[in-house]
Amino acid sequence: MSNTNTYLDQVVKQQERLEADLRSKRSVAPAPAPGPPPRQQAAGGGGGRWRGTGEQPTPNAVEVRVTGFGRWKTVLVPPNAFVVHTRRGRDEPLHVGLGVSFRYNPAIDSYLVVPGAMQTILINAYCICRELQGVLVQAYVQWIIEDFATAYRRLDFGDAEDPMRLVNLQLKEQAEAAIKDKVSTMGVADVLSDKQPIIEELTARLRAVAEGSGNADAGLGLRIVTVQIKEAVVSSQRLWENLQKPYRAEQGRIARLAELAAEDAIAERELTAGRQRESQRIESDRELADLRARNGALEFDRDAAETLRRSQREQHDVRALAELRDATNRHALALERELAAEEAEIGRLRIERESELTRLAAEAELALAAARGRGVHEEALLALERARMQAAIDNEQSPESLQAQLIERLPEIVARLPKPDELRSVTIGGTDGTTVAGLIAELTTVVGALRPARGG
Repeated sequence: MSNTNTYLDQVVKQQERLEADLRSKRSVAPAPAPGPPPRQQAAGGGGGRWRGTGEQPTPNAVEVRVTGFGRWKTVLVPPNAFVVHTRRGRDEPLHVGLGVSFRYNPAIDSYLVVPGAMQTILINAYCICRELQGVLVQAYVQWIIEDFATAYRRLDFGDAEDPMRLVNLQLKEQAEAAIKDKVSTMGVADVLSDKQPIIEELTARLRAVAEGSGNADAGLGLRIVTVQIKEAVVSSQRLWENLQKPYRAEQGRIARLAELAAEDAIAERELTAGRQRESQRIESDRELADLRARNGALEFDRDAAETLRRSQREQHDVRALAELRDATNRHALALERELAAEEAEIGRLRIERESELTRLAAEAELALAAARGRGVHEEALLALERARMQAAIDNEQSPESLQAQLIERLPEIVARLPKPDELRSVTIGGTDGTTVAGLIAELTTVVGALRPARGG
């Protein structure tokens, strides 16, 4: 590790730059007007200086203008400069004050011009504290001339280039001595943390010297405007680092504790957020499962209801079909019975007609035999009677009458019949319907057509 104090070097360089800036910012009077005035020398006093053609004014010097010639000259003083004008043979000055212009006789007069602006002294005091450690204290003091009549008698303003240089140097030395005396009784930590005791000590000493502590005859005619401590720096880099280590360690501990607290808070927040997310996920999964279960139950109920409805519909259709088939069978049986009864009735009628015909034939034969002995007329009458009776029988038992009876009963028979599964057409009228045999043949054809359908 390097033993150089980088911070100290920076502070010193900064102070040097500040001094240069303050010096460069001081007011500079403009160059004299063209025309070489006669080279003159002030007749006395620290404020006088040589003036020549093209000569530039020096820093911190007061630029005055001297007009006239010979014994009839006038000195024009700026309004912010103090002046004292003396004359040979006079115990007291002719003019003393701020910005006073006067007539000037180079043969017997002398004058001194001093800046009246506030002065700033920059102080770098290299001190030794109570722990025998080097400390650099930077301060500045600002002062002004309050009583120039006293100040010009007790202070030296004779520097032609900088009338305030010697006064500033004297005050600076006194200030450094006061700072060193005070710092020698303080510890390093006190110097770095509390600068008010140094300011109070320095202010008291400088005012005692400059202002005389209430006794005007003891002062220098100056007034201390302000005293401030700018900086206090430990000269040793190692000591400066050691002084900073406890605070840095404490701050590091606080920062680490803050980081740990923040990490704990973040971890707890993350854990809480994770639990919330997991709880929300579980709740969402449970809700989804319940929803799926409800949907499954609804689908199952719907399928079961549909299956039951289909089963009931099938059973109902089976029952309806069975009932229809039963009704069809019953209607077919009834129709068969009716047809059988009709056939029996037709057979009975046929038998009766045949019997009647036989009887009539027998009677006719008997009558014919009985009437053979009568005349041809009776035989003719008998034949006519037999023909009439035969016509009556034929008219009463004709197929047309039977068909008319069957046609009258067909709507009732058709209303009782079930809806047929197939359509079969039977043509009636192909045989001789005018006879009983033809009518029976047609009915037999109808019954034969209905039997396969009933069996199916």
